[in-house]
Amino acid sequence: MIALIQRVSHASVAVDDRVVGRIGPGLLAFICAEKEDTEQQSARLLSKLLSCRVFNDPSGKMNLSLTDIRGELLIVSQFTLAADTRSGNRPSFTAAADPITGKHLYDHFISQAKSRHPVVQTGIFGANMQVHLINDGPVTFWLKVS
Repeated sequence: MIALIQRVSHASVAVDDRVVGRIGPGLLAFICAEKEDTEQQSARLLSKLLSCRVFNDPSGKMNLSLTDIRGELLIVSQFTLAADTRSGNRPSFTAAADPITGKHLYDHFISQAKSRHPVVQTGIFGANMQVHLINDGPVTFWLKVS
């Protein structure tokens, strides 16, 4: 599974001009399931995301995690993270999980996140979403577990 995480001062996601998720300071996480991914990989990715030290401590060093700062989490599905762009000009998405598996793993990721973290908001799987964010830093990391 893949996550692209961005440290944000705030972020929101809308579907059909209606905000479906909104957070203050924390992480915006774009999540993608690939073929052969499992619930165990989903759990490992969540653990990595929650413990990734991307927030500044009092001395200005990135030593604190989302859990440490009690930040908020916005989770948005994004199968395009599985794009293969090595050849040609049109990305291939053959590495992405099929929609049924992708939705199952996305829902599992959200369920686990809500059981482990106090503030979790989400987008809607498969919807055309508009994501608004203020990237704090900017700080953006790509996480992958296999």
